Amino acid sequence: MNGAATILWFRRDLRTGDHPALEAAAASGGVLGAFVGDPALLAPAGPTRVAHLVASVRALDASIGGRLVVRVGRPEEVLCDLAVEAGARRVVATADFGPAGRARDERVARHLGERGVDLELCDSPYAVAPGTVRSRTGEPYGVFAAYRRAWAALDKARPRPPAVVAWLGAPGEDPSGLLGLAGRVRPDYFADLPDGPAPAAPAGEAAAHAALEAFQARAERYGEARDLPGLEGTSRLSAHLKVGAIHPRAVLDAVGATSTAFVAEVAWRDFYADVLYHDPDSARAPWRGTPRALRVDRDGAARERFVAWARGTTGYPLVDAGMRQLLAEGWMHNRVRMACASFLVKHLHLDWRWGARWFLWRLADGDLASNQHGWQWVAGTGTDAAPFHRIFNPVRQAERFDPEGRYVRRYVPELAHLDAPDCLRPVGARLAPGYPAPIVDLELERREALARHAEARGRA
Repeated sequence: MNGAATILWFRRDLRTGDHPALEAAAASGGVLGAFVGDPALLAPAGPTRVAHLVASVRALDASIGGRLVVRVGRPEEVLCDLAVEAGARRVVATADFGPAGRARDERVARHLGERGVDLELCDSPYAVAPGTVRSRTGEPYGVFAAYRRAWAALDKARPRPPAVVAWLGAPGEDPSGLLGLAGRVRPDYFADLPDGPAPAAPAGEAAAHAALEAFQARAERYGEARDLPGLEGTSRLSAHLKVGAIHPRAVLDAVGATSTAFVAEVAWRDFYADVLYHDPDSARAPWRGTPRALRVDRDGAARERFVAWARGTTGYPLVDAGMRQLLAEGWMHNRVRMACASFLVKHLHLDWRWGARWFLWRLADGDLASNQHGWQWVAGTGTDAAPFHRIFNPVRQAERFDPEGRYVRRYVPELAHLDAPDCLRPVGARLAPGYPAPIVDLELERREALARHAEARGRA
């Protein structure tokens, strides 16, 4: 390798357009693009998410003429070695605001600094960087409505034109090797649930912009259609946003004036990242204190119920359709995510962290901040927590949001021959041979959930 280089360390920004960190790296000469597969981060990651990551890395590599350097190891060691090879004095990256990412970046900066190499962080994967939005007293917000008002008042950056880049190269590894590092840390309550990734969805910057273009045609109807899983009413951008194949500022620029409802969803994404930034423990522990004592089940029967839920064999059609969509596609409609989460916490009496872990394991768009705090919202332990007594009835949710049964019949073939409303309710073997009977009684378990919540409040 001849001449000095600036290393662009790709992380959650797997694109070349609208990329401030790439601009900064290119301003001083040739750029060596690098992606580091960190075994410590990949081990607990589900195969579907890593498969989408690999596909996105491959697409990025192709977009820069096959010059992306992929290596596996501890980032502080890999980047130090690469800087020595390249004669680089700068490593530039998009800032990471997650707990593990911030700790990693501190280690990397320290190791690089010992070798006379600077780590320069800029931009963020969010429309508004975590830590930016604060109250008049300087405190972070714990309620979305107040956060959104302050967020909306801020000027948002516009998409930037592509940088002119002289890409350099170096020896690297095949990114498919990252798949072998995924899923090595697996909870025992997953039992014999499948580990294999869902079929790959389109990945990469071009696929992300194609998805955005397709969404633009239906964005005006997003506010009404987003809750109807039988329709193609959502953006399908979440997995692309997760890996940074597209930046949210590009999404806001394209559809922000068309759908205020969708703008609110971008704000929710920023809000949850902000909450995690200020309270890293909220990824694993309840954000609010009162329900910490809520009694959950963990015995063998509880694990059997968890497996039935994860396989989509609960006997409740909407829940089963959602969980089977997750298994088959590595994605689930957001309205159904809420119904499935409520069922696990409030009808099966299981720990929300079990369900959150399974979602992260199977989702291609699995994002720590959004996933964990979405689950806490349902469980009544997070910001803007729904009152615990708000318990989603999966039959009523199906009747309201999938009234013709399109979604249920698509993912539960045992019910495909039934019309609504029969396909939306628990059915006997006479109507649907092979379809399981309900594993719990909704009303009995609703009362049990309320009793446990009252018990927890009494202990607090």
